[in-house]
Amino acid sequence: MKPIGIILILFTTTVFADTNQRRHTYHQALKTLDKAVSYFYSINTRGGYVYYVTPDLKQRWGESPADEYTIEVQPPGTPAVGLSFLRVYNLTGNPLALQAATDAAYALIRGQNDLGGWEHTIRFNQPRGNRVSFDDDQTQTAIRFLMALDQHVDDDSLKPAIENTLILMMTSQLKNGGWPHRVPEQGNYHDYATYNDEGINDCIQVMIDAYTYYKKEEYKISVERAGRFIMMSQLPPPQPGWAQQYNEYLQPAWARSFEPPSVCSTVTLNNINTLVDLYLFTNQRGYLDPVPDAVRWLEETRLPNGKWARFAELGTNQPLYYDRGRIRVNSIDELHIERRTGYGYQVDLGDRLQIAKTRFEHVREQGAGVYLKKQNESLDNDKILDRLTEREPQVRHIIETLDDQGRWISKKDRYKKRIPGQRWNGEYEVQDRISSAVFNRNVSMLCEYIEMVQQLDR
Repeated sequence: MKPIGIILILFTTTVFADTNQRRHTYHQALKTLDKAVSYFYSINTRGGYVYYVTPDLKQRWGESPADEYTIEVQPPGTPAVGLSFLRVYNLTGNPLALQAATDAAYALIRGQNDLGGWEHTIRFNQPRGNRVSFDDDQTQTAIRFLMALDQHVDDDSLKPAIENTLILMMTSQLKNGGWPHRVPEQGNYHDYATYNDEGINDCIQVMIDAYTYYKKEEYKISVERAGRFIMMSQLPPPQPGWAQQYNEYLQPAWARSFEPPSVCSTVTLNNINTLVDLYLFTNQRGYLDPVPDAVRWLEETRLPNGKWARFAELGTNQPLYYDRGRIRVNSIDELHIERRTGYGYQVDLGDRLQIAKTRFEHVREQGAGVYLKKQNESLDNDKILDRLTEREPQVRHIIETLDDQGRWISKKDRYKKRIPGQRWNGEYEVQDRISSAVFNRNVSMLCEYIEMVQQLDR
């Protein structure tokens, strides 16, 4: 048995070594952030970004192959990269990160159309479009980024762009409180109130942010109208979930030929989270009432393979699988490869559902005020140390994989081979690429690590 003195020396030596290693990793993380920001900013196109570029910068992709005049609005494109730059600036004060964020905002403002919004792509060598998309967080992420930047810079070009989009958001909100897929009206499913790809959910978050920043009552009223729509559009028992889109009669409706009227598992989970957000924003407890039934429905409709069908048939809960031409098939394996692998007819919601349930239960038990207070409190040192220990292997990997130029290169990246005008036939291409999504993810991880170390030092 070792004497107590030796044990204390060994313990003290170990703690000192861990602290030393953490301090080294912390400084390396700061250097990595600076280097990565500098490189990524250097590959902008008129201030904006696409999804991927090759290391030699000769090829670029967004939703499709892109030229030197094209940037992407849809995440993980320009606004998402801008938010990454802004987070770095807020954490480190790096002036280049602020300049990069500001230039990304200027690119979006130049691409903002006369209606006040965006579609997924900006092409600087073509006239600005006359449509606005709320699909895939396009207009929503752009305006959220501009509003966030507006809190840190005094720039006369930001305010009118922000105001134009917020006016658009309020005027395009449907009478029932939802938002359409696109504006202006097209006389088809794009006019329907659309939850697909979190369209309405993201619009609600925009208006919550707008009220938080600017305290205008009309923004809060917009949020409350949307909240009522979520409550009204929940389907009745025994299927108390939500559809992807609703027509003017508040009925689940067809969108594309492979998107039938049905109960949608993903939409239902997203709405559970948004209802909790609405309660935390308004302190109106009624927003929590629909959640238990929706959770039960999700738990009851899990498939034998542990996943969920994206679409459950109205009245039966049977999985629905559609190919082109509204042809219903009996099994996901019968679908064309484009629909089978590219659309997500079956989804794994297990972890997300558990997180949503836990959050809901904590919010319901604690109440909005106590829950928000706890969320804003700093973690105690033991919890911070646990999280740091968990994150450090990932952080060190991120630091080590940044090359001398400041690039994270995805080696032999596998992606779908696209032929313009043709359905995807299952072929893939393999190529080294630099990814905006990887940049955003790695920056987020490094920032989180740095923030925790700084909390520990306070």
